[in-house]
Formats: sequence, C-alpha cells, structure tokens
Amino acid sequence: MRRCTGRDRRGRRPYRVRGLISEVKLEQEFGVARETVRKATAALREEGLIVTTRGMGSFVAER
Repeated sequence: MRRCTGRDRRGRRPYRVRGLISEVKLEQEFGVARETVRKATAALREEGLIVTTRGMGSFVAER
C-alpha cells in the first residue's frame, strides 16, 4: 500500500490518500497472473473494502 500526503487541486487543505500498488506490481510481487489480481481486487471491492476510480487507481475505503 502506498501513502502520500498532498493538497487538493486548489492547493488547499492537506489530504491523505492510501492507495494500493498497481496490478502489475502486485502481479510481480506475488508471482500470480493479472487475472488473479483482478479477481482479488474485485472481491475486495464487492466487500466494500476498496474503492476503484478509473484513471486514479484503487484506494482503501473510508469507514
């Protein structure tokens, strides 16, 4: 999981983002096929544990 601190688009208020590493990096780190990574992230998404935003990546869902 990667973490970064930054500011919103207008440069206001710091925010904290907790995102998952890319599918490619997960695939390489665990030595599994990309389809396996996609199935795993889909299961986490269905359980509401992560949120995926197109073009941004997957992030830990807020509780």
